[in-house]
Amino acid sequence: MKELEHRISQQRSIANELPGPKSAELTRRREAAVARALSPGLPGFVVDGDGGVLVDADGNSFIDFASGIAVTSVGASNPAVARAVAEQVAHLTHTSFMVSPYESYVAVAEKLNEITPGDHAKKSVLLNSGSEAVENAVKIARAYTKKQAVIVFDHGYHGRTNLTMAMTAKNKPYKSGFGPLAPEVYRAPMSYPLRDSLSGADAAGRSIKMMEQQVGADNIACIVIEPIQGEGGFIEPAKGFLPALKTWCEDNNVVFVADEIQAGFCRTGQWFACEYEGVVPDLVTLAKGIAGGLPLSAVTGTAEIMDAPGPGALGGTYGGNPVACAAALAAIEQMDTLQLCERALEIEKIVREMVEPLLSTGRIAELRGRGAMVALELVTADGAPDAELTAAVAAECKKEGVLILTCGLDGNVIRLLPPLVIEEALLRDGLQVLIDALRKHF
Repeated sequence: MKELEHRISQQRSIANELPGPKSAELTRRREAAVARALSPGLPGFVVDGDGGVLVDADGNSFIDFASGIAVTSVGASNPAVARAVAEQVAHLTHTSFMVSPYESYVAVAEKLNEITPGDHAKKSVLLNSGSEAVENAVKIARAYTKKQAVIVFDHGYHGRTNLTMAMTAKNKPYKSGFGPLAPEVYRAPMSYPLRDSLSGADAAGRSIKMMEQQVGADNIACIVIEPIQGEGGFIEPAKGFLPALKTWCEDNNVVFVADEIQAGFCRTGQWFACEYEGVVPDLVTLAKGIAGGLPLSAVTGTAEIMDAPGPGALGGTYGGNPVACAAALAAIEQMDTLQLCERALEIEKIVREMVEPLLSTGRIAELRGRGAMVALELVTADGAPDAELTAAVAAECKKEGVLILTCGLDGNVIRLLPPLVIEEALLRDGLQVLIDALRKHF
C-alpha cells in the first residue's frame, strides 16, 4: 500500500492500565451527566486522531478498526477536510438553505448526482443523519407511487427514529420498550448464503413471493435494502439477488431504495456497493463517510421521483449545513485523489491473507465482505452462533489497543471498518492482535 503522510505517529501504544486516570475521571463524569443508554465501547476518551490511530486523554494510542462506524474513511483529521471546514467557519457557520441558500449545498448535490450509479437525470436533498435520509426516501417514494407499504429485509438496520426503528430488524437495544412503532413496514427474507445456501435468483424468488402474497405489489411504495448489510452482520447477498429485486420493482411501480449509508463512499472498493452487480437504484440513501466526520446525509435519485414531493415538503433547519457541505466536498475530493476505492481493495487483500488461515479452525464460519468492510462470523465447535467468544475477542483487542466492533442479530460477528487511509504496517499490527485474541479464546 502507498505510504501517506500523517500528523500523528502511526503506531499502537498502551502506556498504562485501561482506562487511564484521566479517562477514568471522564467516565465518572459521563456516568453522572449522560443518559445511561449511551455506553461507549472504547476504554478511553479520545482527544486526537489521524490516519488509523486514536489517542486518548492518557496518551494511549489505539488502532482504529471502527472509523466512527465507517465515518472517518479519509481519516479523523484529514488536512484537506480540516482546511475546508476552517475556511467555511470563518465566513458562515449556518443559514438554513430553505431560507437563505448558498452555493455549497448545490455543489454537493451536483457531486452526488454525478458519482451515484446511473447516468440518468438525478437530484438530491441534503439532511443530517442516516435515519433522516431513510425516512425522507420513504416519504419521496410514497409521494411518487401514491402507495404506502415499505418492504425491508431480515437482519437489516436503517436507524433509531420511530419509522426507522420499525424498519430495523434487531430488537435489543434498538427497539425494545420504544413502541408503538410506525405501521405499514413489512419484512422480507434476506439472502444469507452462509445460512440459507440459496442462489440469488432463488432467494429473490422467496422474497418476491412473500411481498406479493402478504403485502401485494399494488400496496408497496418501496423496498429499502442495504447492498451489504451493516449492523445485521455484513451480510453479502448471493449474486443475482439484488438485480432480481430491482427488475421486480421496475415491473411493479415500486421504488428501489439502496441504503448505502454504511457501504458507500469507497468503503467496499467501489464508490457504492450496488455497483458490483450493475444495480442502478431509483433512490440512494447516503451518510456516514460522506463528509469526513461532520454530520451530513442525503437522498439522491431519479429526478422525476425526487421531484414528487411539492415545494416545502422536504427540508429541515440544519440539513446541508454549509460547514458540513464544505467538509463533504473536500472529503469526496480526497477519496478521488487518494484513490480510496483501490486502497479499500488492498485492505481487503491483506485482511484475507492474514485471517483466512484461521478458517481451518472451524470457529470462523465465514470471512465475508468487500474492500474495507469485512467481517468474521464466529461459531462454537458445533457450529452455533458464538456471542460469548465474539465479546471476549473484542474485549481482548481493546485491552491490547485495537478498537473493533461487533454486530449481527446473534452478536457473533466481528466487523472490520478501518479508515481507508490506514497504513499497511498499522493494519497488519492490528490484525495480528485480532488473530492472537482469536487463537487465545478458541
